[in-house]
Amino acid sequence: MSSIAIVGAGPGLGAAVARRFGREGYDVALVARDRTRLDALAGGLAGEGITARGFAADVRRPEELAGVLEEAAGVLGPFEVLQYSPVPHRDFMRPVLETGHRDLVGPVEFSVYGPVAAVRQVLPGMRRLGHGTILFVNGGTAAVPHPERAGTSIAFAAESAYAHLLHERLADEGIHVAQLVIPGAIVAGHPRKDPAVLAESLWGMHRNRHGFRHYADDLDS
Repeated sequence: MSSIAIVGAGPGLGAAVARRFGREGYDVALVARDRTRLDALAGGLAGEGITARGFAADVRRPEELAGVLEEAAGVLGPFEVLQYSPVPHRDFMRPVLETGHRDLVGPVEFSVYGPVAAVRQVLPGMRRLGHGTILFVNGGTAAVPHPERAGTSIAFAAESAYAHLLHERLADEGIHVAQLVIPGAIVAGHPRKDPAVLAESLWGMHRNRHGFRHYADDLDS
């Protein structure tokens, strides 16, 4: 049985990805901070015939995140797919001239320490399987920095660099690493940024295994 870990799972994109992969027979580990919301989401997915379990962890606590992913793999088996897609905090988005070094601690914990901890935890299992997919989901500042959103611009750049290095390094091992950049907000009913449409894009990135960076919409949208 195949499984996917969705770090930053919520009722929008995370739920849509869980449904899309669940339809293909994947078991789903839902990882986020709020246990109550995770249990509600897992229960709703179970009602749709999808095997899903919630695991509570804060991505800004890398040891905690790694421990939860280890626990989840013990329940669901080694992960074939990891998606890292938590939504950044609003206070990460300060203007660049109002951003001091301490203001970057949170964004870096969120967008660098978190994904590094997650990848290092699941990678041995993917290597044992002989294949895998790691999906990074970021906002538009990952591609074009914004002077009013310095924290995410700087941290997403670092996350993007890490993801691209993984893409280059792991390709020969059958592990595909890709990034989906979503400019602006995820919008229900939008032809390109509806959660179900984005989930389909992520499924296609997993299945087609072509290229590193993909765009959900035009950057100036």
